[in-house]
Amino acid sequence: MRQPRIGQGIDVHPLVAGRDLVLGGVTIPHRFGLEGDTDGDVLTHAIMDGILGALALGDLGQYFRRGQPEVDGARSITLLQHVCDLMKEKRYVIGNVDATVVAEMPKLAPYRQQMQDILARALEVEPSQVSIKATTTDHLGMLGREEGIMAQAVVLLWSLI
Repeated sequence: MRQPRIGQGIDVHPLVAGRDLVLGGVTIPHRFGLEGDTDGDVLTHAIMDGILGALALGDLGQYFRRGQPEVDGARSITLLQHVCDLMKEKRYVIGNVDATVVAEMPKLAPYRQQMQDILARALEVEPSQVSIKATTTDHLGMLGREEGIMAQAVVLLWSLI
């Protein structure tokens, strides 16, 4: 009987000048980008952490460490492939992903479908299996002051056996 497993991931990075803003593998025009060893893609990081959590394999820091040549400056969507390989080794597939990005700016609605398509392709699922939502904090806290962006994701996996 196929067994489901659920994992959740969360990530937050500060916004800084001089970097591209990448979310869900999409470069979005904005005056700031996300700080990080990789491209800082908090949406993709949250999804990766959700997959690892569902598999009880720890967190991103156990697989991708600062100073590793394959990590420094890497595109997070590429690192997602490694996490998907771990998932396949454990004989699981994605059931669905439900993710939320928390950011005051920029508005993400124009980029949602592109993010969904890129993430679905990387996860080897249909775009209808990837839900991406965006919200704000109504100017409350560090996210509301546009000092950073946060993402969280819930991932449902199904065993192949």
